[in-house]
Amino acid sequence: MKNCIIVVGSLNMDFVVSVRHIPVPGETVLGSAFKMLAGGKGANQANAAARLACKDTLVMMAGCVGADMAGEQLKAGLAAAGVDISTIQTSASHPTGVAFIAVDELGQNSITVAPGANLELSPADVQLLRPNLQQAHSVLVQLETPLGTVERVLIMAREAGVLTMLDPAPAQMLPPSLLSLVDVLTPNESEAMALTGSAGGGVDLEAAPAIAAELLAMGPRAVVLKLGARGCYYTDGAASHYSPAFPVAVKDTTAAGDTFNAALAVAFSERMDLQMALRFANKAASIAVTRAGAQASAPARHEVD
Repeated sequence: MKNCIIVVGSLNMDFVVSVRHIPVPGETVLGSAFKMLAGGKGANQANAAARLACKDTLVMMAGCVGADMAGEQLKAGLAAAGVDISTIQTSASHPTGVAFIAVDELGQNSITVAPGANLELSPADVQLLRPNLQQAHSVLVQLETPLGTVERVLIMAREAGVLTMLDPAPAQMLPPSLLSLVDVLTPNESEAMALTGSAGGGVDLEAAPAIAAELLAMGPRAVVLKLGARGCYYTDGAASHYSPAFPVAVKDTTAAGDTFNAALAVAFSERMDLQMALRFANKAASIAVTRAGAQASAPARHEVD
């Protein structure tokens, strides 16, 4: 049985400020607290997968950091969580990526990212993952690294018969050639709207099946539409399932989607049935939003169980 999950993506140092409300353009607000925390969608997913996976599952992270203290701290944090960091590269010309995050009193956030070394991860770099893919069950990718690199990873994974999961964030239009390489597409509401070219930033629960079907028609083999506090909706054309979220007191939604994706990959690697896999991912994400920070909020396996 293949029991390796490979995450290819970004590593960022997050600068997080707590505010009463998210500022609008031109507005200055005073923050009540400041923290530097490990982040980046790729690193968040690798960290969460390592915390959630069984002991016989290897989680690997492939990405790029700068030759600076932030990069060393990010690698050390992942290693401490049990992630194999041997395929993380170091750029000599770009600093480690950073994210500036404002979190309001309701736990909602606004994020600005300066990619830095993440943009240095090239298609040639990820070619080195070919031997690892032979032992992998799944590959997780996002859109905080160059699109050509993401596509190269998906091509290699498809050739190796590995399950591919794409978190299409930050939101952008994607070519059919790339989406056709995706086994499981996991957009949130705003990302789904961006992919379909629809107006607005939200999805009514009643509209979820139609939106998911429209996304499915764009090429992926399955779609998991993440609906925040309402849970998620899955469809692969043959089967569809709505899985409600768990009611919790929200503190910080940062990386909730990353935790969801990681948990879903873990569930699939353990051959959970569809309903249990979605429930497992919802539970992991629901725990994450009750805590502050990106990687620090990811739950351990025993908490979800």
